[in-house]
Amino acid sequence: MFVFQVGAGVQHQVAMARGYRGSIKDFPGADPLKDVEVLRKAMKGFGTDENAIIELLGNRTIKQRVPLVAAYKTTYGKDLVKDLKSELTGDFEDLGAGTDEACLIEILSSRSNAEILEINRVYKSEYGKTLEDAISSDTSGHFRRLLVSLCQGNRDEREAVDISLAKQDAQKLHAAGENKVGTDESQFNAILCARSKPHLRAVFHEYQQMTGREIEKSICREMSGNLESGMVAVVKCIKNTPAYFAERLQKSMKGAGTKDRTLIRIMVSRSEVDMLDIRQEYLKAYGKSLYTTISGDTSGDYKKLLLKLCGGND
Repeated sequence: MFVFQVGAGVQHQVAMARGYRGSIKDFPGADPLKDVEVLRKAMKGFGTDENAIIELLGNRTIKQRVPLVAAYKTTYGKDLVKDLKSELTGDFEDLGAGTDEACLIEILSSRSNAEILEINRVYKSEYGKTLEDAISSDTSGHFRRLLVSLCQGNRDEREAVDISLAKQDAQKLHAAGENKVGTDESQFNAILCARSKPHLRAVFHEYQQMTGREIEKSICREMSGNLESGMVAVVKCIKNTPAYFAERLQKSMKGAGTKDRTLIRIMVSRSEVDMLDIRQEYLKAYGKSLYTTISGDTSGDYKKLLLKLCGGND
């Protein structure tokens, strides 16, 4: 369910620790009991007051939305998610109460250790099995190994960088890929999934200095399919997470039709993390604002709530 996201508290703490770059902030004096009363009033009777739902949900952080589920059940003896689904339609419904099991690559390659551990905890609680078991049963080969490594939430998070070690890792990656007949995928896995992000940015720089080629270009030459997509996503997230999401948003909206679930998931999950940075990267990469693109690609109440999550034009 997108509006009531897993790991909400963790994301909020991470964002606050490094200076808030989200587009949605805590609504002062928000009261779950009063909020559910507003939602109930908007949904009961003839017709649904979508504007009231947009105004409320679009002005509450994830941390403030999560208690609404329990408060609604306590007050009315009903399931808020089911009521939203029955009252809303199409893409706007997905923004209110959609689910999506896809995009493991995007989620696992972009979340912090703390967020991944929280996702693991909630997944086990919700589905009665570990996320690792679910990944293992649905994927195979080196792609499975990549996802299993990422879902451990054990990436080194130290900020210090040793250039000599970065050069060694760059050499290992070159030896495992372009400088080898065949590819040693396990070496890529070991380095990309375990090393700290500052260290890996230094590794990528050293790799380009050594080979004259960006690491993701080498990955595309050496790998294919889901494994290639997964490895490239990890590299892009490490290099520049907001730019990665700007690209994902662009791909979700360009061409025939919109990949609505991708658009929804990113807009909700990043609205309290780095939406301001994503907007900057989007404008830089595509020459127009994210707000303008969403306005031209969506419509109705769905568009209104997406634009609230976007937080403004650039």
